[in-house]
Amino acid sequence: MRRDIFQAIADPTRRAILVLIAVQAMTPNAIAEHFDVTRQAISKHLRILSECDLLLPRPQGREIYYALKIDRMQEVDRWLAQFRTQMEQRFQQLDEVLHTLQQTSK
Repeated sequence: MRRDIFQAIADPTRRAILVLIAVQAMTPNAIAEHFDVTRQAISKHLRILSECDLLLPRPQGREIYYALKIDRMQEVDRWLAQFRTQMEQRFQQLDEVLHTLQQTSK
């Protein structure tokens, strides 16, 4: 089953896992050391992230290292970009209003 990427990033633990593996590929045990949850809970989070195609598993000997698929995160960035543009425009308008108010009060 392929899950929605936004389902995956809705959970704070999964977001923290993404931050960890964005820096370097890690094994499930190495990831679990950063959290106060069971190894099984981390495995469940990794499964969900994998179902969203956010992880790149790399077998190395008996271990599996998980890395972040950066290109999949671009989907989230594109979605957020529409809001970023709107907010930048609103802040620009607010700056102009504040500047006008400062000029009229002098």
